[in-house]
Amino acid sequence: MFRTALRNVLAHKARLLMTVLAVMLGVAFVSGTLVFTNTISDAYQRSSAKGFDRVDVAVTPEYQDSAGDRVGGRADLTQAMLDKAGHVPGAASATGVVSGFTAVADQDGKLVGGDWQSAGGNYWGTKDARYPLVDGHAPHGRDEVLLDSRTAERGGYKVGDTVRLSVDGPVLTPTLAGVFTTDDGNVSAGGSLALFDTPTAQALFHKKGTYDEIDVRAAAGTGQAALKSELDKALPARLVQTTTGEKLAADQATQIAASMSGLKQALLVFAGIALFVGTFIIANTFTMLVAQRTRELALMRAVGASRRQVTRSVLIEAFAVGAVAGVTGLAAGIGIGAGLRSLLGSFGASVPDGPLVISPGTVVAALAVGILITMLAAWLPGRRAAKIPPVAAMSSVHAKATTKSLVLRNTFGALFSAAGVATVLGATTMDADAAQAPMGLGAVLLIIGVFILTPLLSRPLIAAAAPVLRVFGVSGKLARQNSVRNPRRTAATASALMIGLTLITGMTVMAGSLQTAIDKMASSAIRADYVVSMANRGPLSPDVADKVAAADGVTASSPLRNAESRIDGRTEFLTGVNGSSIAKLTDLKVDDGAFEVGGSRVVVDKDRAKDFGWRTGSHFTAHFEDGKARRLTVAGIYEGNEMINGIMLDDKVLTPHLKDPADMQVMVKTAGGTSKTARDTLTKALGLNPAIRIQDKQDISNDIAKMFTTMLNMLYGLLGMAVIVAVLGVINTLAMSVFERSQEIGMLRAIGLDRKAVKRMVRLESLVISLFGGVLGIGLGVFFGWAAGQLLGTKMPTYELVLPWARMALFLLLAALVGVLAALWPARRAARLDMLTAIKAE
Repeated sequence: MFRTALRNVLAHKARLLMTVLAVMLGVAFVSGTLVFTNTISDAYQRSSAKGFDRVDVAVTPEYQDSAGDRVGGRADLTQAMLDKAGHVPGAASATGVVSGFTAVADQDGKLVGGDWQSAGGNYWGTKDARYPLVDGHAPHGRDEVLLDSRTAERGGYKVGDTVRLSVDGPVLTPTLAGVFTTDDGNVSAGGSLALFDTPTAQALFHKKGTYDEIDVRAAAGTGQAALKSELDKALPARLVQTTTGEKLAADQATQIAASMSGLKQALLVFAGIALFVGTFIIANTFTMLVAQRTRELALMRAVGASRRQVTRSVLIEAFAVGAVAGVTGLAAGIGIGAGLRSLLGSFGASVPDGPLVISPGTVVAALAVGILITMLAAWLPGRRAAKIPPVAAMSSVHAKATTKSLVLRNTFGALFSAAGVATVLGATTMDADAAQAPMGLGAVLLIIGVFILTPLLSRPLIAAAAPVLRVFGVSGKLARQNSVRNPRRTAATASALMIGLTLITGMTVMAGSLQTAIDKMASSAIRADYVVSMANRGPLSPDVADKVAAADGVTASSPLRNAESRIDGRTEFLTGVNGSSIAKLTDLKVDDGAFEVGGSRVVVDKDRAKDFGWRTGSHFTAHFEDGKARRLTVAGIYEGNEMINGIMLDDKVLTPHLKDPADMQVMVKTAGGTSKTARDTLTKALGLNPAIRIQDKQDISNDIAKMFTTMLNMLYGLLGMAVIVAVLGVINTLAMSVFERSQEIGMLRAIGLDRKAVKRMVRLESLVISLFGGVLGIGLGVFFGWAAGQLLGTKMPTYELVLPWARMALFLLLAALVGVLAALWPARRAARLDMLTAIKAE
């Protein structure tokens, strides 16, 4: 039986090639994902480990929790703590670290590095081994700065040049005093790093006389644990915490692994989808192969082979196919992993240098997935073949499914579909967070149910195409009949395409609806012409609001200045605004009272009003970070949204209580509305600052939607794998169907059907099957998109279902294109059959 199975594999090389390709693509995706994520994770871990080489113990400030009427905050690491840390027993040296956001512009004024990766810090002089100088000298004062060598190169700077940069708003133009090298992971990943002398860094980052961290080096012969123990004794425990360099490196490695885990899981989900689709193809292929060899298997049974031996022979074939697919898929996956790493550069990102990581786990996973998926898909056809009595197999009385089996299948399909629909509909009435698991379960049940019912659905849906197929004469009529001749095979082939299009359509419906909701939110909530913010979404210097207010053509402006407070023993953020201008800059629906901000009068969004039990005229006391308090009155209650919400009070009331005032954004209204002139005026008023963004309402909407668009494009690419697998499935089905119908095609040729008509027949059959899968996929995708939208609507009042008709038509055309392309080789093969040889075929 073993030799027979191997001969069958070799005898059907061409027929099994598509199956190998289908499995190989899924395996390649799995192994490519593992190689890519392991490589990136390893590179970052190596880079972060280097960053802790010079840190034996790190001292960081302990956050003081809010309690009672006291607002919490971070303790300060003072110069006295730094001096004490450097003189504890076992300490060789102690370095105070200051860091913050610093945007560096290139010679053309454009931001160097990523928005979130533009960092700044302090330089401790030529003895600072963290950042060895390769050119120039250490910085002195506010007028000198150091840049890392990569940033200097990308920005086109050399020592002595004037550098344009910004910390939290104002533009600075220091001289480039020197260039240094670093193994900082942020820089390796494409970011920028600017260093100032310590007093300058402390002043720029609003940390005068204090530090963000104190790094302590151990003296020779002193271990990290011993040094930590001495520091714990010397420093106030409730104000600081100490961590060894080894633990910092381990924690960072864990964080990197956790951050990569989400990406790995997402990519593996799509690999699973491709494998799931491939399973249909494998099962379909082996079903047809077994059907073609029914008499052969029956003869083997008649001469003494047992059912187990017949099943085992099919599984041996599947093992051989899976092993080949696993090995080739692993090789292709290694290439995919390397390609994905290179692809990051095209998105403006890069990763630290490091080797391509191919772990033993990746190799085992690739081979296990390839072999197990193939054998699992082949087991049912093999078992079904073994159960056929030899006499029945030889006479082909088993060829058609019994009425009982069809009724049973349709009953199960109806039950699964009904359960799936009911679960999804039930989830739409639940809270969005609690509904995710039921929604996913319902989707799986519905897809399984539709897959089971697909043979039943194929007849009416394909029959609907009959009027169009009649146009093609005999070829069209034969194509329709061939499509419904074996509903199970048609269903399995169409289902592969259905799953891919279900996911693509559902995500497209959600993305389009979200884009519309965001547009509505921006246009309905904001009257301002422009919103000014930092490129890294960090805090703005109060100077920005002052410069904006003084710019030509500005008729109204207001900062949104956030600050923590304590209200009724709870932590709550207050938003300081320009009380006289905020009503002109926003367009928020007021449910109660009036939108009036000034003095002790504040406005509150309805969710917070409900939480605190406030209504118009209610009074409450807010305790500020300086320990002082103020009695405030609710003047109005408005409907907040994702962009604007919270408690708004006049910034003249809030700012005196803040140690370092900072704005999240500044809203601006100009005399002539949005225009290039108005934007240029604001840009010049802010000193052509590379760190500041000036956006109108459409820019804000596009900026938010950009995340969805990028994600959607990635998903299209990933789901394209499932579509490719589906194409292979259609090709496989048609090729084997042509082989099965060789005698029939020979007869048709003999009675006058020419080669063009034969080709047309096969192409139309492929087109019908593909469009059938496309219609099912788009229908299910719209349903799932609507259901997910119902959940989003509970958190986003402006959400409404928007059907992307143009894209859905494009997806249907894609399904048709899949059918046309998939039929090229089978149609050509059918047309080239020798009619006499075909007639004699068994």
